[in-house]
Amino acid sequence: MDFASFLTSLVTSFIIFVVLMVLFACLSAKPGNNVVYYPNRILKGMDPFEGGSKTRNPFSWIKEALSSSEQNVITMSGVDTAVYFVFLSTVLGILVFSGLILLPVLLPVAATDNGVKFNATATTSNGTFNELDKLSMGNISENSPRLWAFFAATYWVSIVTIYLLWKAYNHVSWLRSEALRTPEVRSQQFAVVVRDIPHPPQDQTRKEQVDSYFKAIYPETFYRSMIITDNKQVNKLYEELEGYKKKLERAEAIYAASKTTAKPEGTRPSNSTGFLGLMGEKVDSIEYYNEKISEIIPKLESEQKVTLREKQLNAAVVFLTNRVAASSAAQSLHAQMVDTWTVFDSPEPGQLIWTNLKIRFFEREVRQYVVYVIVALTIFFYMIPIAFISAFTTLGNLVKLLPFLKPVVKIVAVKTILEAYLPQIALIIFLALLPKFLHFLSKLEGIPTESHVVRAASGKYFYFTVLNVFIGVTIGGTLFSTFKTIEKDPNNIVEMLASNLPDNATFFLTFVALKFFVGYGLELSRIVPLIIYHLKRKFLCKTEAELKAAWFPGDLGYGTRVPADMLIVTIVLCYSVIAPLIIPFGVMYFGLGWLILRNQALKVYVPAYESYGRMWPHIHNRVLASLILYQLTMLGYFGVHKFLYTPFLIPLPLLSLLFGFVCAKKFYPAFQKPALEVAANHLKEAPNMELIFRSFIPPCLNSDKVDEDQFEDALSHVSRSVSFA
Repeated sequence: MDFASFLTSLVTSFIIFVVLMVLFACLSAKPGNNVVYYPNRILKGMDPFEGGSKTRNPFSWIKEALSSSEQNVITMSGVDTAVYFVFLSTVLGILVFSGLILLPVLLPVAATDNGVKFNATATTSNGTFNELDKLSMGNISENSPRLWAFFAATYWVSIVTIYLLWKAYNHVSWLRSEALRTPEVRSQQFAVVVRDIPHPPQDQTRKEQVDSYFKAIYPETFYRSMIITDNKQVNKLYEELEGYKKKLERAEAIYAASKTTAKPEGTRPSNSTGFLGLMGEKVDSIEYYNEKISEIIPKLESEQKVTLREKQLNAAVVFLTNRVAASSAAQSLHAQMVDTWTVFDSPEPGQLIWTNLKIRFFEREVRQYVVYVIVALTIFFYMIPIAFISAFTTLGNLVKLLPFLKPVVKIVAVKTILEAYLPQIALIIFLALLPKFLHFLSKLEGIPTESHVVRAASGKYFYFTVLNVFIGVTIGGTLFSTFKTIEKDPNNIVEMLASNLPDNATFFLTFVALKFFVGYGLELSRIVPLIIYHLKRKFLCKTEAELKAAWFPGDLGYGTRVPADMLIVTIVLCYSVIAPLIIPFGVMYFGLGWLILRNQALKVYVPAYESYGRMWPHIHNRVLASLILYQLTMLGYFGVHKFLYTPFLIPLPLLSLLFGFVCAKKFYPAFQKPALEVAANHLKEAPNMELIFRSFIPPCLNSDKVDEDQFEDALSHVSRSVSFA
């Protein structure tokens, strides 16, 4: 990439960002758009504007975001969101403290050498962007004393990263403990989930088996159990019923809207009963939907009884009247054999994946390894198209691959656009296709909770992006550009890959710039959700429920957002010493991200669940993995530069591994299981155990018309003298 293309990419990305900022300032001030730009505040019954719309200026959101406290974030979006901002601020701190030393020290050291002139393989940018070469480690001559500056910088980045990660882990541990020791009553703190229940004896029902087992172990605190059931059929009927209720509400709204002064009787809506409502007999919609609802309700009630009596599975939710007892149960071995009576702490009621609770211990183990193999194959086969995308990092590679494009590429305007945008946009679109597949695979493992599925999918996505994007683009570009040389001398491949590792520095510079300018510009302006909302409101939505569904924002999307951030962490860390100019781009990415996402967390996104920071150990481990990859990269790159003291870098990855081991032993257990000292805090009021129990009943089984005795086979009840903690 030449200097003109690089500047074109940066300037146009910045212009797009400014335009999107202006659009946000204009559109967010219009009352008709409040549900798009302030849904979180509206759902909490708050005024959309903190200071009132009359005193608001286009930049007030910046002041509000900067002045907001961590407690404000927790109040509006929960502990998980606050933990995500700890991650952003930690990485921002790492890059700022690294840049304060690396930029003023390494840039002059590199600029005043002339290694590029004597070493054609030392370039850090495919193409003719020699200005970047002169400001990078590639401009340092082999075995030059100047390499000591880069050597010291490698240690500095590592020490800063380890120190700030330690502080962050301490802080997140405190956040989690404070959230869990709250005096507020939370349903999940009085329940545990039991899997791998063995077959009941012939003289006992499943309910009697579970009750007697836990009553014997927890005689003073056992309250009630709920046997997990196969809800496939009853859920199908329930969804069908809810669908007809929504259609009835829509038909009634259309009928009400048709009543005018000129025609007070209105026009009753009608629909066809055939395929997709497009063919068949025409009927009155309101009467038809009422009839369907009347037909389904008795079927649903009958299926509920059948499900509760005959479709019980080998899992249960057990309720205890004491938080300490529930916490103790969640971390205790209940049976001699590990594959029976497996107990873990309950998540929020809505997080449980009922279909996965029945999967037995060894089947879960097998599923896990099968999924790992599928993910590995996915990563491997994705390397092929990613490698082709990396060919676009230079037009030279593109012409080698597709010679017939040579006349087109000679056109200056086309050349500039191709080099500035195509590689980055193609890569971003390519990565957008993957998350749903990885989420499906994670659920296939048998993971029992939604938040755990998100964490698992996030981990897979992280390894995919690092291996396919960072390593894949780097090695793909290198192999493509030097294939003939490797063919002549295969034994030289390791040295060649190491020497060409920085070849894609300008690709990653523009990739990061595109992500923070255009990506965060679109995030703040919410142009796409705004357009979709107004189109739905005008042409599709007839009821309040449909309107709410049209503007409801969802959550921050940790499953894709965190791995995307981790990719930037990996790129910036690995190039921080080789090409220090990437550090300001990383600072801009995480600085803008912190500011814009702070606004979105306070005003837009609504959390789908609360896991009290359980994502943090995974975030920590992946930042640490990026750090180790950076250290290994520097070890190889110093070796290529024939620096005699390269072996003195070997302690760095060992130190990082030791640091990870210490953190895992010191902090992780409290994230894996609830600590008893935290659970022992007193509650401000006695919990209503019946309400807690009812909150776990799935909507498809929750019916006011079903009597208590009809639930007795799956929902047991044992009265106890209640103690609270």
